[in-house]
Parts: sequence; C-alpha cells; structure tokens
Amino acid sequence: MAQVDAKMVRTLRERTGMGMMDCKKALQEADGDMEKAIELLRKKGAKVAEKRADKDASEGLVKTYVHAGNRIGAMVEINCETDFVANTDDLKQFASDICLQIAASSPKYLAPEDVDQSYLEKEKNFLKQQLQEQGKPEQMLDKIVEGKVDKIYQDICLVKQPFIKDDKLTVEEVVNELMTKLGEKIKIRRFARFEVGEELA
Repeated sequence: MAQVDAKMVRTLRERTGMGMMDCKKALQEADGDMEKAIELLRKKGAKVAEKRADKDASEGLVKTYVHAGNRIGAMVEINCETDFVANTDDLKQFASDICLQIAASSPKYLAPEDVDQSYLEKEKNFLKQQLQEQGKPEQMLDKIVEGKVDKIYQDICLVKQPFIKDDKLTVEEVVNELMTKLGEKIKIRRFARFEVGEELA
C-alpha cells in the first residue's frame, strides 16, 4: 500500500474541498492515486445526495449578481436543511458561483424534467431531419438523436451544464460534493436571468 502523507491529503482537500479525514480515507482506498481518490469522493457525494433526497430543505438563501455595465443580472435561491448551513461561507460561495454561471451560460431550465416537451420534440425532429439529410441509416436515427438530447440538456439545463469554475464537473456534481462536505441536502430551487432589451424585439 502506498504511503499517504499530509501533503497529499492537503492537495486533495484543496482540489475537492472535502474534510481531511474523508481525503485521507479516499487516498488510502485509492492506494495514493490522486485522480482515483477524487473519483471515490465524487461517488460518495452521489450516494449522500441519494440518501438525503427525501429530507426537507426549507432553509437557504437568495443571491443576486449584476454584471459590470448593469446590463445582465441573475438571481438564485439555494435551499438547505438548516439556517446554520445557510450561513456558511461554502454555501454563500456556491450561490455566488451559480449566479455567475446563470449570467454567463444563460440556462433556460433548471433540470431535464423541467424542459418544455414541445420544445424538445421540435429539437428532436430538427436533429432527425439533419441526420436524414446526411444520409444516416434510418434504423440508427432515434439512437443518435437520444445521444444528442444529452447535449441539448447540457446547453439549456443549469444542473447539467459544466460548472463555470471547473468544467470537468457538472453543476449537479458540484451540488453532490457540497452535500457530502456540509452533511445536508442542498438544492437549487429556482433562478432568474435578466438582460436589458431581451425579447423586446
């Protein structure tokens, strides 16, 4: 078994924001492999999210952001289980990051289940038409289109977008990591984005 020293633990903590003991255990389990340890902590985050799915998250905070020039603004509500967690720097920082994400990436929906079905069908039909024009085999069309739907979700759903501060993670994965770190259910409840002159034309 590889020797896990304090420097490795600190490095992992800086990269993931997880507690020292969690980082040490993950490194020991991964036999000193940093990337494998990160993956283990990510999986742990997904499990914590699953366990806390039924918890009531009625505390939280609202954060706003106005871009330089005052032409773009964003607002988000983040929910958690206690006002103690709502007041942590971690949650406040996350809310600020999500406001930046909303301003920069213009998501239309929070999650795939919120996507307007008629919009999705229109997009699927358009993709199918493109594929037919490219001469793709008819029996493959539906499968290819379904694969491309994931890409649509990445573009328009906030939780599926690559996180603005680390594009190797989705916003959803960052939420899971935060849940592991803070030990509570965390969820993005709703958001709004404003842009001067938008949809006036």
